[in-house]
Amino acid sequence: MAKSGIIRTGIGGWTFKPWRGTFYPKGLRQADELHHAATHVGAIEINGTYYRLQKPESFAKWRDAAPDGFKFTIKASRYCTNRKDLRDTGESIERFCNQGIAELGDRLGPIFWQFMATKKFDADEFEAFIEMLPRQWEGVGLRHAVDVRHESFICPEFVALMRKHNIAIVCPDSDKFLQIADQTADFSYARLMRCREDIDTGYSAAELDHWAHVAQSWHGGAQPDGLDYASDAAPKLAKKRDVFMFFISGAKVRAPAAASALTQRIEQ
Repeated sequence: MAKSGIIRTGIGGWTFKPWRGTFYPKGLRQADELHHAATHVGAIEINGTYYRLQKPESFAKWRDAAPDGFKFTIKASRYCTNRKDLRDTGESIERFCNQGIAELGDRLGPIFWQFMATKKFDADEFEAFIEMLPRQWEGVGLRHAVDVRHESFICPEFVALMRKHNIAIVCPDSDKFLQIADQTADFSYARLMRCREDIDTGYSAAELDHWAHVAQSWHGGAQPDGLDYASDAAPKLAKKRDVFMFFISGAKVRAPAAASALTQRIEQ
């Protein structure tokens, strides 16, 4: 288990024009936007790695722009997950890891592997895929989360498989995607996707209170009520677990304010 046991709230990416003059002060150089973001949120989800490989120099630059304790989570390449048979993805996983992710060093958070909504759960295929995920790369430890979207994953067998391999299930808050909130690893990962532009903080006060409670429960090793679960089996979770909560999608312009408001509630 990670020793830090920190709840981090964050955003997706850092290059977004509507944040200039709102989240980013007027006149801030674009080259300084990542540093500003990394000093105002606890984590950033890198999504560009889903579409194309990056250069080692880019990962090193991002690392140097972030303060101690900050984490980048990385969305794995679509060439790894968008496959008819996941057992054929070993070479793509190696290529993805070999692009330079180890340059992030201690700023590297979990890698999450997102699957299309048409991808169905096959226990043998999925376990073969999970077993190919490296637990370290060039001396840097790796943690993994899976983001699944087909209803066939809503079953105790999937939850048990993830617990067996200490892989987290991404828990979305979404109008579009199914929610599996079962805790299966030594960290938690949520993607909150309902930000609304007519609310300054993206989420209402009651909604933020709810997710603050969820974050604190996960951090303390509990599974709170009010979420959707796929298994009745109670997990054995250690306390002081890392928790990652990202405001993704919806009215993205409100994501930084939402992350800040959630952090304030968690720290009360």
